[in-house]
Amino acid sequence: MKKFIHTAQHLRLVLLSAVAFMLFACSEPDKPASLEQILEHNTLRVGTLQGPGNYYHHASHEAGFEYELARRYSQYIDVELEMVPAKNLSELLHKLESGQVDFVAAGISVTSERLEKYRFAPSYGQVSQELVFKQGGKWPKSISEVDGKLLVVKDSSHAQNLKQLQKLEPQLKWQESSSHDSEELLRAVAEGDIDFTIVDSNTLTLNQQTYPQINVAFTIQQSQPIAWMLLKNADDALLASLVEFFGEAHHDGTLLTLTQKYYTDITTIDGVDNSGFVNATKVKLAQFEPMFRRHAEGMDWRLLAAIAYQESQWQPTARSHTGERGMMMLDKKTAQQLDVHSRLDAEQSVRGAAKLFQQMFARIPHRISNPDRQWFALAAYDIGWGHLEDARLLTEQQGGDPDRWLDVKTTLPQLKERKYYQHAKYGYVRGDEPVRYVENIRAYYDTLVHLDEENLHDN
Repeated sequence: MKKFIHTAQHLRLVLLSAVAFMLFACSEPDKPASLEQILEHNTLRVGTLQGPGNYYHHASHEAGFEYELARRYSQYIDVELEMVPAKNLSELLHKLESGQVDFVAAGISVTSERLEKYRFAPSYGQVSQELVFKQGGKWPKSISEVDGKLLVVKDSSHAQNLKQLQKLEPQLKWQESSSHDSEELLRAVAEGDIDFTIVDSNTLTLNQQTYPQINVAFTIQQSQPIAWMLLKNADDALLASLVEFFGEAHHDGTLLTLTQKYYTDITTIDGVDNSGFVNATKVKLAQFEPMFRRHAEGMDWRLLAAIAYQESQWQPTARSHTGERGMMMLDKKTAQQLDVHSRLDAEQSVRGAAKLFQQMFARIPHRISNPDRQWFALAAYDIGWGHLEDARLLTEQQGGDPDRWLDVKTTLPQLKERKYYQHAKYGYVRGDEPVRYVENIRAYYDTLVHLDEENLHDN
């Protein structure tokens, strides 16, 4: 749905475009798209990188900090949004310089080197650059003590900073990679493949729970602004509208809301708290069991109950940091598709979730029998059908059995790695999360079955 644009705001955009057109009508032929052209074509093309801080597909919808911010800007100027992901930073810069995108939104740091070649919209955040290492390894206290394999992303501000530091520390050595992103380099450090890398503080926040063994050695660069990046000869009217947009986004709390949604530290249960679950079955289950039985519709009610516990710990008013709400933690779009009018109504929430699970279960090839079919349906329920199919295809390409959950769950996490997700139809996904999701629910389900059988035996 497009956001309603007030007449005064629309007139202001038109005037900005007209003034820019008159001023630059005789400018160079390769000038990037103007605001007027964007409005005329009704499409805003935004270059980005795939990842949780930027842009990715999650279940039935697109997500990511940069995606949501870009979507709000496209609504602000009343045009359609087209996200154009690149494989790496070098390719992203090429897309900008060749006119394939109108600007870049990928958490780009504003550096003196980049200011010589590009223009920037108003800053929407600050990041620091951290040199990280694996816990238990040698802990350098300064750049002069860095002794080991240091790998950073090519063309990044991290590489630019190292070049400046090398003037003071000539012995400093590092390598640059165009085939890895920051998340992949973090994983390489966590797995001991490299000794050090440099990451922005926001990227580190997003990955702290995934890689708890990562430690910060010291800060390479203190607070540095990040902003959307445009070509040096970018349209003045486009830049002026971005200035207005970010002014409003700061004022109305949009930036704060998105920052809290994607970057606020959250705590999750890495393993299964079985004692807490058993206690919950004694305290809460009797209240909700009739509802689970009512809406199971052909599936084991205990599996539906296990899903609900994984989602909200059987709390009808639960809320996640990403906006999901209710017993089954549905987002607004999914709730609408499932005809759930109130996500806080436990009956509606459970009915909708059961319907969604059955839809996913029906899409799994009938040749796959339970329990594998059931686990595949759970994974698709969590991340969407497309990502599951990407993982099954990857499993087959690697010689595994795409119809066997045990095989597919080993390849799902690989869809976080660029060398795999860049060839996947649905792109990046944090594939370790659905694996934990399914395994947790399996544990809860097995416990419920065991407790149920005990009760039958006692009776």
